[in-house]
Amino acid sequence: MAFDQLSDRLQMALRRMTGKARLTDKDIEEMMREVRLSLLEADVNFKVVKSFTQEIKEKALNEKILKGLNPSQQVVKVVHEALKELLGGETSVFSLKAQGTTTLMLTGLQGSGKTTTAGKLAQYIRKHHKVTPLLVALDVYRPAAVEQLKTIGEQLNIDVFEKGIDSKPVDIAKEALLYAEKNAYNFIVFDTAGRLHIDEDMMDEIKQLKATIDPDEIFLVLDAMTGQDAVSVADHFHQSLGITGSIITKLDGDTRGGAALSLRKVTDVPIKFMGLGEKLDAFDVFHPERMASRILGMGDVLTLIDKVTENVDEDDMMNLMEKMMSGKYNYNDFLKQLKMIRRMGSLGGLMKLIPGMNKMMKNADIDEKQLVYIEAIIRSMTHEERKKPDLIKRSSSRRRRIAEGSGRRVSDVNKLIQNLEQQTAMFKQMSKMDPNQIDPHNPMKNMALPQQNRKAKKGKGKNRGGFRF
Repeated sequence: MAFDQLSDRLQMALRRMTGKARLTDKDIEEMMREVRLSLLEADVNFKVVKSFTQEIKEKALNEKILKGLNPSQQVVKVVHEALKELLGGETSVFSLKAQGTTTLMLTGLQGSGKTTTAGKLAQYIRKHHKVTPLLVALDVYRPAAVEQLKTIGEQLNIDVFEKGIDSKPVDIAKEALLYAEKNAYNFIVFDTAGRLHIDEDMMDEIKQLKATIDPDEIFLVLDAMTGQDAVSVADHFHQSLGITGSIITKLDGDTRGGAALSLRKVTDVPIKFMGLGEKLDAFDVFHPERMASRILGMGDVLTLIDKVTENVDEDDMMNLMEKMMSGKYNYNDFLKQLKMIRRMGSLGGLMKLIPGMNKMMKNADIDEKQLVYIEAIIRSMTHEERKKPDLIKRSSSRRRRIAEGSGRRVSDVNKLIQNLEQQTAMFKQMSKMDPNQIDPHNPMKNMALPQQNRKAKKGKGKNRGGFRF
């Protein structure tokens, strides 16, 4: 993710405070130096860095220690609150008109991902607000831009209004508004051409488009890789058009993320949405508090819950959990679980949402292809073998046949057998946990609890837990 490097540096700076009974001015100064360097390396605007670190320093020195928190925990709390405010404070809600058609215009630099974002946004709003969207192609300058939007529209089953590349964008916009009114579209996304903020002719054109469309929202689409220049870009577009919100794209990439951290502080324009990948469903609302928690390694349980709620049927999940806890879990259930995971996104991305897991998975090699290999192995089993895992466990000839059928090795089949057994054992253990002992910030500790309890009772035992792909 874009903030990985920043996250590592900030967490390292905060860990140095851990365990200290009291924090001196020198401790705070050293931490501020690390925080300052972390933000500058992330390409955050230097003015933003200066005000941010000054705010943290003042609060850390003046903050009263809350009951139940030691000084280092209090500093983490201060940094988390400041980071949340830097990212925008509260989540900026997107709302539609109560009646009539809501119009939205996308603008930004060339290559920021506006056309793909137009499709993602229309799909997201249709899904969550039950509207009938229309995409309008106004980029008549970039080769194949109109065709790209048409292709995206076909993939999403969303209508696209276009007049090719020979008409003027202002004329296309006028016709699109009449077409939308005639055909009862109640949400329109206008995809404009990318333009440099220093190109006066192109900026004049976008101003004319604004006057013609009179949009309810104007979103600046900004690439997370833009860095410090994001501030001047956003400022120029805001002064020319009156931007009402922004969308940060490519936050899934190996970028430093300075744009997201600088934007709100300098322009006071809220970040409304974020692009998280090339897939057309890799798009979500930007939640400042959740993002601050992820940057500081605290996970993001609320986003994980949202993903589960959107992608997993509640009855299927309950049936699966019952089988897991009862020990009747088989390869058909394993396959269902894999499908649920794949619908929610990448395995590595999901792990980062679990509190404490990001740190534990830091050096782990999470190969998404392993999910495909596991599915191939399971699909090479007979229906009877999927229902009764012991059949495979007891028969070497069955394991060889499954390996050949899936194009994998016998050792891979053996690993899958072991993983199924370990997962079944782990959930049996978790079913015996005392809820009061569960630590929401330490999943591995939770897995070990039943074994620790058994050791306390019997004086012996061995922790075998864990599930790996």
